[in-house]
Amino acid sequence: MHSMNQWGGSFEIATDPTTDDEHSRNMDLDRAALSRQNLDETQQSWLLGPQEAKKKDRYVDLGCVVVKRKLLKWAFYALLLAFLLIGVPVIIAKSIPKHKKPPPPPDQYTQALHKALMFFNAQKSGRLPKNNGVPWRGNSGLNDGSTLTDVKGGLVGGYYDAGDNIKFHFPMAFSMTLLSWSVIEYSNKYKDIGEYDHVREIIKWGTDYLLKTFNSSATTIDKIYSQVGTASNASTTPDDHYCWMRPEDMDYERPVQMASSAPDLGGEVAAALAAASIVFRDEATYSKKLLKGAAAVYKFARDSGHRSPYSRGVLSIELFYNSTGYWDEYMWSAAWMFYASGNDSYVRFATDPRLPKNAKAFLQIPDLGVLSWDNKLPGAELLLTRMRLFLNPGYPYEESLSGYHNATSLNMCMALQRFNVFNYTRGGLVQLNHGRPQPLQYVVNAAFLSSLYADYLDAANIPGYYCGPYYFSAESLRSFAISQVNYILGDNPMKMSYVVGYGKKYPKHVHHRGASIPHDGVKYSCTGGYKWRDAKTPNPNTITGAMVGGPDRFDRFTDSRKNYGQTEPTLAGNAGLVAALVALTSTSSSTGVDKNTIFSAVPPLYPASPPPPSPWKP
Repeated sequence: MHSMNQWGGSFEIATDPTTDDEHSRNMDLDRAALSRQNLDETQQSWLLGPQEAKKKDRYVDLGCVVVKRKLLKWAFYALLLAFLLIGVPVIIAKSIPKHKKPPPPPDQYTQALHKALMFFNAQKSGRLPKNNGVPWRGNSGLNDGSTLTDVKGGLVGGYYDAGDNIKFHFPMAFSMTLLSWSVIEYSNKYKDIGEYDHVREIIKWGTDYLLKTFNSSATTIDKIYSQVGTASNASTTPDDHYCWMRPEDMDYERPVQMASSAPDLGGEVAAALAAASIVFRDEATYSKKLLKGAAAVYKFARDSGHRSPYSRGVLSIELFYNSTGYWDEYMWSAAWMFYASGNDSYVRFATDPRLPKNAKAFLQIPDLGVLSWDNKLPGAELLLTRMRLFLNPGYPYEESLSGYHNATSLNMCMALQRFNVFNYTRGGLVQLNHGRPQPLQYVVNAAFLSSLYADYLDAANIPGYYCGPYYFSAESLRSFAISQVNYILGDNPMKMSYVVGYGKKYPKHVHHRGASIPHDGVKYSCTGGYKWRDAKTPNPNTITGAMVGGPDRFDRFTDSRKNYGQTEPTLAGNAGLVAALVALTSTSSSTGVDKNTIFSAVPPLYPASPPPPSPWKP
């Protein structure tokens, strides 16, 4: 039997007689508990018995929540404890003066690089900046080109080429191109070692001057100035070879050479201005000015009616910087113009199969694989190989780019000793100019290209390259470059550095007018400087960073000012040295090349995708 519960449901009544009393009590209690009557305090105490007094909880209203005061207190104590255990030690640690880990000491390449860049400060012509850093140099050549009616302010500025006081524009432009290339590829290295602003200032000093050598504000030009100052080996009248004078004291005539046909010079100047326009892309106005000038002088160089080399028939140039061709400058300048402007007409020309044919690019002629102020072919081939490695544009460029890539690998192979293409001295110096004077400028160029190609391969995840059937790792390129640069810096039979100011033993009788004549306030005449030229004493002024011509094919070196084939430095030689050193330095935290900056103006080279088909309708 079930009794109805007033809340619903039923109570089952147990009938076990042994538990009647207990259930009776429970039922009585339940009835009282469930009663709707209000009980007074006496009734409650009777039913529930005596109760312990409860302590009333206290709460704190925090606005969005209400919490117990006790909980808030414990939370505060926990935060205070955490502050004491964690916060206080952190504050103490941060307040203690920090001893930063010093940067790694500069490696030998960085040390030499700092000095090599100073050579360009010593070679500056014109009105020098106050921070030039070469105390024995001053303003000079302020009347250069002053009689020219089409050049405002004359041809003031630029760089003296070597130990004389002539400004040869052909090697000067090549030097600026090479320096710009090194900055484009290794800008982070220059920044890390504190030379970025310096090298850009060096380049700008050169490009500012090159812009004066033709009408850079025009779109079409018909001439270019190619040289300031003249010399002849048999001269008996004052000129830049007959006189031994500091550039600050020059008082003889300095004729200006002009060329109405200059495919080689025009191409090199275009390359220099175009490469520099990439370096100065963060200065939009100047970069555009450089590119506009580059376009004008490139157009002049490519003029089909004016293709005689700039030096042909000019005795004052032919004896010193005679150009043997211009197809290499065409390839070189076209590549730089494309990278600087993105105009595909330049790359179409650079990859036209007729161009490498005319330049003899694929004939594997050893001498054409040696980069120099006269031969840009290996540089142009590597520059265009870069395009294939990183952009891989395919048709219609692939055939020529593949040929350039193969030629680049073979150029690297020919310099290796195991193939016996070029002789090596017993001390390990490759003879890229066959034992003739001034060997080092060719060596540093080869070292730069080898290091750069190795970095290209690394960046493209290519482990090596082929020399015919033989395979070499990219590291073999660096090993070659390191061996040659180390030889120049002192690892040679003479145990001397061929970079002035680097190491404990270096040339002291450099063939250089400014360095050999005391900076004592005395103006020595044209022939009065001979006593300093012929003196047995070391130069009174140290031309820091100058890389001299170098040793002979037997590793011998005679430190004498009269021995200019070995002791004279050159602008182009030092540009190659700087490029090789920055490629090899490991002082910087940056490694490898900047893959993208050179391509920042290059548009997509793939053909546009065809439009999708129209929707199908039944």
